[in-house]
Amino acid sequence: MNVIRQDVDALNAVLKVQISAEDYSQKVKSTLEKYRKTAKIPGFRPGHVPLTLIQKQYGKSVLADELNKLVNDALYNYISENKIEILGNPIPKEGSDVVGDFDKPDTFEFEYEIGLSPKFDIKLNDKSKYDYVKVKVDNKLLDKQIEDLRRRYGKLVSAENVGENDLVLAQFVELNDDDSIKEGGILHSSTVSMEFIEDKKAKKELIGKTTGEKVIVDPSKVSRGGKDTASMLGIKEEDLGSISTKFQLTINEIKHMEMADLNQELFDRLFGEGNVNSEKELRERIASDLEGMFGNDSDRILTRDIYEDLVQNTKVDLPNSFLKRWIKLSNEKPITDDQIEQDYESYAKGLKWQLIQSDIFKSNDIKLDNSEVIDFTKGLLVNNYAQYGIPAPEDKELTASAIQVLQNKEEANRIYDMVSEKKLTEYFKSTVKLKEKQVSYDEFVEIASK
Repeated sequence: MNVIRQDVDALNAVLKVQISAEDYSQKVKSTLEKYRKTAKIPGFRPGHVPLTLIQKQYGKSVLADELNKLVNDALYNYISENKIEILGNPIPKEGSDVVGDFDKPDTFEFEYEIGLSPKFDIKLNDKSKYDYVKVKVDNKLLDKQIEDLRRRYGKLVSAENVGENDLVLAQFVELNDDDSIKEGGILHSSTVSMEFIEDKKAKKELIGKTTGEKVIVDPSKVSRGGKDTASMLGIKEEDLGSISTKFQLTINEIKHMEMADLNQELFDRLFGEGNVNSEKELRERIASDLEGMFGNDSDRILTRDIYEDLVQNTKVDLPNSFLKRWIKLSNEKPITDDQIEQDYESYAKGLKWQLIQSDIFKSNDIKLDNSEVIDFTKGLLVNNYAQYGIPAPEDKELTASAIQVLQNKEEANRIYDMVSEKKLTEYFKSTVKLKEKQVSYDEFVEIASK
């Protein structure tokens, strides 16, 4: 058996696999002998069927299977032994036929195309400059966070008039165009959160109203989009287009959020007994927590910005024609050339980033250690327990749980991606020159959402 490499260009090559009769004859004969022992053919006792008959009936398919195994082994052994970095997998050369005769088997030759991994230069060093965006934790942001906490730990009390941020318990009745009640129309009780109404006119109509008063409203103006509107009226979202835009809203009850007092009881509920003892300490603690929380987001923004820069400005040539053929041949379901063309740009961008990331890891000896992945998974589990106020189990049990999580292939891939991104971010932060840029919370959210 022999493999010959023929380079087409820097990104494409052909591997010719030559197989002689001595490479396959013994294995084919052995397989046919097994068939002979088990074959049930009328007129012959089991194990006594003439080999010529077995050869005639099964010979070509057995030979084809054996040649397929030999070709695959030869291709991947050659690629491995010669340390050839390829993209995708070898595919039969377009337009080529198998050289050899299945009726008179002797020497066979198969031709396969391979796509070669490109060489490229990543321009990233201590002279590369990037903004490191941070949230400016100012008094305005702290005031908002404290107000949200006071609201979250406050209590609802009955109110006489509808206010800016109150909760209105109301009955909705569908109307005709002339404002009369629609026979067989929608009749449903629900709630309206005043603070989420964006339509100024609709909000103004409700503010100041008292229990028992009626107002004609467009449900879409006092809700937060299709799904919320449908839920408020007790119908399916797909039915919204067939209903009236006029509803009679009757105020049944008004609830006002009485915010929690800034006192020791609230401090203890938030951070544990005695850990925060004044409003000043509360503001310091919230500021610290926000900086830690936004720090992770700042890292993600940095990594995203460098990713976009590297993908856009690193010249990475790909064997595009080969890859398109490989996608078509390896896809589980039939796929058209038009579908491949439509999605190829996105696929190529993803592949380009994989190559860049792989090169960074390889060039800087960055590795994913199994114990490190387990520790990271344990950290995720501890955070999950903390969210529900449950203490984390002992380390032995936690380790066992982490290993069990990693046995799920999909979950393991997600966690390995997270660890990879963490290591990549650490590399970026230690390599490039960062210029700290403080922005307001709203600006930060806008930047992060791009």
